[in-house]
Amino acid sequence: MDQEKKIQLARQFISALPYARALSLEMEEIGDGRAVISMPYNESLVGDPVTGVIHGGAVSGLMDTTGGAAVMSHPSSPGGTATIDLRIDYMRAATPGQRIVARAEVYHITRSVAFVKAVALDEDESNPVATATGAFTVEQGLKR
Repeated sequence: MDQEKKIQLARQFISALPYARALSLEMEEIGDGRAVISMPYNESLVGDPVTGVIHGGAVSGLMDTTGGAAVMSHPSSPGGTATIDLRIDYMRAATPGQRIVARAEVYHITRSVAFVKAVALDEDESNPVATATGAFTVEQGLKR
C-alpha cells in the first residue's frame, strides 16, 4: 500500500471510531510514523467537577489513538494496528478550558511490533500533561 493511501486509511479509521468522535478527536498531522491529534476541552469529559480537570481516561484515549495513527502511517507498516501495551505517566493535570494535543512517533519497528513514544500537551508546551510509551501490533498478511 502506498504511503498516501495509508495516511488516508488512518484518517478514515480515526474518524470512524465512535469513542474518537465522542472525544471530538481531530487529526492535525499524520505521516512517516508520526501523528498529531487534538482533543478540545469538553465539560462532559471532566473527571473532577470541583477543578474542571479532564479525566485521565480521556487523555489516555487520546494518546492511544495518536500512537495507533502514528503506526498506521509508518512507511514499514502495512496498515492496521492494535495496542499491545501502553504506559502513561501523568505529569500534571491539564489546564481546564484548554485543548490537549498529543504527538506520537514510532521510534522502532519490527515485522510484528511498533514501538511508540508520545506526549500530551495543553497550551503550556514546555510542561507536558502526560507522556507515554507503547507497543502496537504491525498487521501482517497485506501486500506492501
